[in-house]
Amino acid sequence: MLEYHATYYAIEDGWYMARILDFPGAISQGRTLNSARRMIRDALRGLAEWTLEENKNLPAPNPRARDKKAVYSETIALKIRAVTGAIDETPAFAGASADARLHRGTRRRAAHHGA
Repeated sequence: MLEYHATYYAIEDGWYMARILDFPGAISQGRTLNSARRMIRDALRGLAEWTLEENKNLPAPNPRARDKKAVYSETIALKIRAVTGAIDETPAFAGASADARLHRGTRRRAAHHGA
C-alpha cells in the first residue's frame, strides 16, 4: 500500500481544487470538499492504473509533502493488486523445449483475453 498526500484549495464559487502533491498530474475538483475528496481518489486510482498499463513506475510517495496554502490535507492510501495472465503449467509433449511451452502458453492467454 502506498500513501500519497492530497491537498485541497478553496477556489471560485465555493468549489474546491484537489491535488496529489507526490503524484504529478493527479488533480481534480469538486463542488464541496467531500466531493473533491471523492474525485481526487478516483483521479489517483485512474492515473495509477494508466501509469502501470504504460509499464511505468509509480512515483514514490514523499512523506514530507506539504503545502501551507491548502485549506485541508490528508493522506490517501493506494492499494495495488497485481493482475497477471495465467501461465500454462501443463507438461509439454516429450522433447518440447521450454521456449515451445512458453510460446504455447502465450497463444492460450492471447486467445483467452480476446487478442
